[in-house]
Amino acid sequence: MDIFTAFGLSASAGLNAYIPLLVVALLAKFTNLITLTSPWNTLESWWVIGVLFVLSLVEFFADKVPAVNHANDIIQTVIRPVAGAIVFAASAQIITDVHPVLAMIMGLLVAGGVHAVKSLVVRPAITGPTGGTANVPVSIAEDIISTLLSIIAAIVPVVIAVILVLLAALIVWWIWRRINRQRARA
Repeated sequence: MDIFTAFGLSASAGLNAYIPLLVVALLAKFTNLITLTSPWNTLESWWVIGVLFVLSLVEFFADKVPAVNHANDIIQTVIRPVAGAIVFAASAQIITDVHPVLAMIMGLLVAGGVHAVKSLVVRPAITGPTGGTANVPVSIAEDIISTLLSIIAAIVPVVIAVILVLLAALIVWWIWRRINRQRARA
């Protein structure tokens, strides 16, 4: 595992708090891909796996019900960054001697940033024009992306590096395009 695993897993937690934790727990329990050290090896406990599975189901269904999904997003504003901090620290400790506090802060910022973009930009941009009818398919897509991102981050972290480079290029292109539009108007 490498640092891209930690970033990918914490970004995934910004979309769905429990999926990356469950993926890490299951991979640590059943494969040699992840070896968690104390205290993070608590994730391998059957009790923790069971609770994460139930919480994943609750979040999955809560995010599909109109009005409940808004309450869920408010609750998840705290939970997703914390989950990102936990999963970043658990995976960062495997690869380096990153101080746990620094690892948790990084995970908190990554997951919190992804959650903020999702809940403050993407969801309102989709809910408004569609009257909320697109929320269910978008929520399902977020769950699929979170699951795939978690698995890819754990198994092939170099793909996360490629995704980050492409995302950075997309952001730079978008900013450059906006600047050129503003210049053209002036």
